[in-house]
Amino acid sequence: MAEPTNTPMPTAPPTPRSTSPAPAATRPASSTTLSPPKPIIPTSAPSSSSSSSWPVPGGPLGTKPVVLHIGDPVRYNPETYTEFTTLFDVVRPDIHERQRPAFIQALRERRWGDFSAVFRPFWGTGGEMGHWDAELVSLLPDSVRVFASAGTGFDWADTQLLGERGITYCNGGLAAAEAVSDFAIAMIISTFRVLPFCIASAASSPAAFRECHASATAQSHNLRGRTLGLVGLGNIGQQIALKCGAAFGMDAAYYDVDRKPAALEARLGVRYCDGLEALARQSDCVVLCTPAGAGRLVNAESLAWFRPGARLVNVARGSLVDEEALAEALEEGRLAGVALDVHADEPRIHPRLLAFAGTKAMLTCHNAGGTVETHIGFEELAMRNIMAVLTGGQAVTPVNLQWLKSKDVQ
Repeated sequence: MAEPTNTPMPTAPPTPRSTSPAPAATRPASSTTLSPPKPIIPTSAPSSSSSSSWPVPGGPLGTKPVVLHIGDPVRYNPETYTEFTTLFDVVRPDIHERQRPAFIQALRERRWGDFSAVFRPFWGTGGEMGHWDAELVSLLPDSVRVFASAGTGFDWADTQLLGERGITYCNGGLAAAEAVSDFAIAMIISTFRVLPFCIASAASSPAAFRECHASATAQSHNLRGRTLGLVGLGNIGQQIALKCGAAFGMDAAYYDVDRKPAALEARLGVRYCDGLEALARQSDCVVLCTPAGAGRLVNAESLAWFRPGARLVNVARGSLVDEEALAEALEEGRLAGVALDVHADEPRIHPRLLAFAGTKAMLTCHNAGGTVETHIGFEELAMRNIMAVLTGGQAVTPVNLQWLKSKDVQ
């Protein structure tokens, strides 16, 4: 899931792909009453009585490691948070201290001491200091070992530099995959069934209603047998492939910088394409579900590879798309429709794309991952990542292991 407007997005440095595992299918809730979920993974963290065995130095508040908590308090997982605060001393700066100038000054003053982790459980808060670039990362104490954040996207932090400092960065993609994949399916359906046209016409006038009732059929198509092209086959892409294949009988193909194992391809019912061009040329609908570090994948050159009347769905990052080129393709009738949850200049929508909102374009407000269940998972996963790393275990959802340098324990 993409980050909110208080977190810088398109201008951040390129970041690598997440190495988080694909989640297993989850059971639907049996009621509308929400309760804290069971832990995503078990933890082997020592009890508070064994704090002297911690593989990281203690902080200024006592003998336990200190965690710097940026953003809102934990809301949904009180049992895990009780365990978390038993193991760590948690320090949470207020919103004024999180503004960039004040935050930088506090880091320079070592106000929070030799903390061992940065904890950001929500994507709507905790980003007030802006990009975690060289200026911020260089001010982190050497004791920091892990940065665990909500959100699927991580182009707001220089994960390479963090890794080179010996800090494992963990995202929340595992928690958001179900919500984003569900939303993506709604967007895929919208492009085949001209839902923007149907919805806008129903809300317009009786004449528009009658016109849509008469003309939408000739523009609408079933999904069965159509080729779905997935750009990226991580957690989200895998769930989209499973759901579209099982529910709608779509033929799924994918392109990824790392080809997945044959056993996984077989389980998902997907086939591999060795490049974006090969994927685009055979797809009826292309779905972007890859990190922003891939650059502008959809541009004038790549749009020329799309089949006439193809569709585009973007639930990844607005920076992946040249919106001028996309608008031109819609204006010229080369694309049948688009569905965009993310945009290059959020919260502003490109005016040429906005002109298609009631006809060929489903445009939403960066909503794909935004469910209560996702927030529950973000909290839980961030805490579990920190507990795993600070007890000498493996992170659950690391994204920068290829750059991670060992950090000597004092």
